[in-house]
Amino acid sequence: MTHQGTAAIAVEGLTKSYGGTPAVTDLTFTARAGAVTGFFGPNGAGKTTALKVIVGLAKATTGRVLVNGTPVERTRPDARTLGVAIEPCGAHPGRTGRAHLTSLAALAGLPRRRVAEVLELVELDRAAGRRVGAYSMGMRQRLGLAAALLGDPAILVLDEPANGLDPQGIRWLRALVREHAAAGGTVLLSSHLLSEAAHTVDDLVVIDRGRLLHAGPLSALDPATSLEDLFFDLTERSAP
Repeated sequence: MTHQGTAAIAVEGLTKSYGGTPAVTDLTFTARAGAVTGFFGPNGAGKTTALKVIVGLAKATTGRVLVNGTPVERTRPDARTLGVAIEPCGAHPGRTGRAHLTSLAALAGLPRRRVAEVLELVELDRAAGRRVGAYSMGMRQRLGLAAALLGDPAILVLDEPANGLDPQGIRWLRALVREHAAAGGTVLLSSHLLSEAAHTVDDLVVIDRGRLLHAGPLSALDPATSLEDLFFDLTERSAP
C-alpha cells in the first residue's frame, strides 16, 4: 500500500483532444492515498476520457499523469498496483465468470486461488459457473470490480461503479471502497450521482465540459449547502 495522505495519482494540466476537439482541457487534481476521491460531472463531461488517460489506456494530448510519482506512460501494467474498471466488464458472453477471471489472473501472473477470493468478495461466488451473457447489469458490474480487485491493488480507478447496482449493491460498494481507503489504499471513482458522494467520498472533484470546476476535501464545504446545489451553481457559472 502507498502511504496514507500522499498523492498516489497526480493529474497535471491534462488535455485530451480528438480530431482537434478537446474532450478534457487543462485538468489538474490529485487523488490521495487513504481516501476515496469522487470524480463527478454530468454525462458527457469528459470523466471516462480523463480516466482512460489516467490509467494509460489513452495518451494525453498535453499535460501528464503521475502514478506514485512516475509518469503513467512509463509504468508497466501491474494488477498489484493499479486495478481498473472502466466501461463494460469485457468478458465474452459465452464464458463463465470464473473462467473470465481465471484467464485474467493467469495473464497477470496471479495465483489461481485469488479468483475464488474475489468472487466471494464481490458476492458472485454462487453465480461464478454461469455464462456472463446471462448476467444482469449489476452482476456484470460486480464481475468488472472483481477483475479490478484481482491483484489486491493499492490504487483502484472505477468508472461509474454503481451503475446497475440495486440499493443493497450500492451499500455493499460503499463499504468496499471505504474499507480499501481505510487500509491505506487509493480510490478514484467517477459518478454522475452526487447523492452518493456524501456517503462515500472524502475528496470531491467536479468537471463539466471537460474543465475542472472544483477540487477539494468534502469536509471543507459548507454543511448547509447540498452537493446538488453546489453542482448546479458550479455548472451554471461555467456555462458559455
